[in-house]
Amino acid sequence: MRKMTKKNKVLAAAGALALVAGGGGAAIAYWTTTGSGSGSATNSAGNGTVTLHATFEGGLAPGNSTPVAYTADNTTTSSTRVGALSASVATSVAECLPAWFDVTAVTSDSLVAAGATGTSVGSGTLTFNDSDTVNQDACKGAVVTVNVSSL
Repeated sequence: MRKMTKKNKVLAAAGALALVAGGGGAAIAYWTTTGSGSGSATNSAGNGTVTLHATFEGGLAPGNSTPVAYTADNTTTSSTRVGALSASVATSVAECLPAWFDVTAVTSDSLVAAGATGTSVGSGTLTFNDSDTVNQDACKGAVVTVNVSSL
C-alpha cells in the first residue's frame, strides 16, 4: 500500500465532505439559548357614548297619551350599560308650552353591545295635559320632541 501524501489527504477529505453535503448525508447545526420578552397595549378608555332615541306616535291632542320607546345605538368597540334615563319635552312653537306635556322614562340597567343599533333601554309615556283655563291651539301642528339623556 502506498503512503498518502498531504495533498492526497486533503483531496480525500474534500471528497468525503462533498459526498456528505451532496446527498450522501445531512448535517444539522443549531444554537441553543434562553430568553424572555413581553408585549403591551393600552385598553379602551371606556368613555364612548351611546346615541339615545325616543320614538312615539304623532297626533297627540290635549288629554291624550302615547307610549314612548327608548333605544340606544353603540358605535364603539366595547359594550356599555345604560342606566337611568332622563326625558324632557321641547316644541317647535314657542306658544306651545313644554310645561303642558309630561313624559316619563322607566328604565333598566341595559347592556348595549358594541356596534349595536336600536337596543331597547326603556319605555315611558308622553301625555299632552288638557288645560281647562288656557287655549292650547298653539300646539296644533307643532312638532313635539322628547329629548332623552342617560344619567
